[in-house]
Amino acid sequence: MTSAAASETPAAPDAGTRAPGTGAAITWQDEVSRDLLNLGGRLALFVRGEGSHVWDADGVRYLDFLGGIAVNALGHAHPAFVAAVTSQAATLAHVSNYFATPPQLELAARLKRLAGAGENGHVFFANSGSEANETAIKLARLHGRATGKRTIVSLHGAFHGRTMGSLSLTPKAAYQDPFRPLLPEVVHIAATLEALEDAIDDTVAALFVEPIQGEAGVVPLPDGFLRRARELTSAHGALLVVDEVQTGVGRTGEWFAFQREGIVPDAMTLAKGIAGGFPLGALVTFGDADVFYPGTHNSTFGGNPLATAVGNAVLAEIESSDLLANVTERGAQLRHAVEGLPLVTGTRGSGLLIGITLLSPVAAEVRDAAQRRGLIVNAPTADVIRLAPAYTIGDAEIDEFTTLFAAALDEVATHAKEDA
Repeated sequence: MTSAAASETPAAPDAGTRAPGTGAAITWQDEVSRDLLNLGGRLALFVRGEGSHVWDADGVRYLDFLGGIAVNALGHAHPAFVAAVTSQAATLAHVSNYFATPPQLELAARLKRLAGAGENGHVFFANSGSEANETAIKLARLHGRATGKRTIVSLHGAFHGRTMGSLSLTPKAAYQDPFRPLLPEVVHIAATLEALEDAIDDTVAALFVEPIQGEAGVVPLPDGFLRRARELTSAHGALLVVDEVQTGVGRTGEWFAFQREGIVPDAMTLAKGIAGGFPLGALVTFGDADVFYPGTHNSTFGGNPLATAVGNAVLAEIESSDLLANVTERGAQLRHAVEGLPLVTGTRGSGLLIGITLLSPVAAEVRDAAQRRGLIVNAPTADVIRLAPAYTIGDAEIDEFTTLFAAALDEVATHAKEDA
């Protein structure tokens, strides 16, 4: 998306604040240190976005190929997003979970249709992926209580969130160790068919899987894993819960990545791209998997009319503009564009969730060199760069990305040679 406004330099925030007793201006970095929890990040101060570009407080333009970590499905300030927020905010923004609203009902029906959840499927709306997975954990516990099954299984390399329940399913020591003890009776297994066969038995209440593990470096499941997982969980009366927080709503070129495997899960969790930047998460159940009853779960903000109106607008735009086809086409174009670039050994992922594997553990250096040139990517692991751009990208954005990314790789490769 381009316009005359896109070339204008945004006004920088007021820099006139002075530190008490000094003549020095307080920078935004000072404000971060002073006012925000010390949790890392904060690599720049962005003030505006349009399409696939954002601008910082100094007027520097960046090409955003991280998309808020797979969130900004339509890019920044898309007209459909803006119109939905504006219209619904002027109509009805929030009424609590005591009441239903038309946007909520419309989005629930839309998700059931797109996911193939069937007449007996149900939807619960939350505010994030972690909350959606917390809801799924409760679903698993209720199912286990009714069937005498207690174990929940997740995979090594998984990322299901940072709240205490979802963290229990996220087997990364750096995330888990400061907060132990976590949920009991959670088992983590290797993402292999052999480990799957050994783990799923009559004690298992649920298996949680991501079709592609984004935080692990955009790592797809082995061929046949989801199909065998469906067979085993069905045979042993366990729930198959597919975490589509990062892969869902078109990110891989299908509405949901599990559909590529021709299986139907018992439940699916969603967030990120579902509302294109507005906080929204969801649990979708299939068939008769919904065992909740009044009082077992709820959320004050979950599924409020403002969030669900935006979700409807985003999904309607993806559908009406055939953006899934663009996701598939542009994903293939991007993977081809990085072939043969310095340090690149290959790519993995699907659609516009792409992991670029590097020759050595220099992903952080590549990320930083890219940002200095005005390109936003990230490094989920030491040797992988992750891309998750807007579904609306075209030739111009891919050409710009290729130029900037190649320059960043050249810089890091040159430094590596000099240091050798």
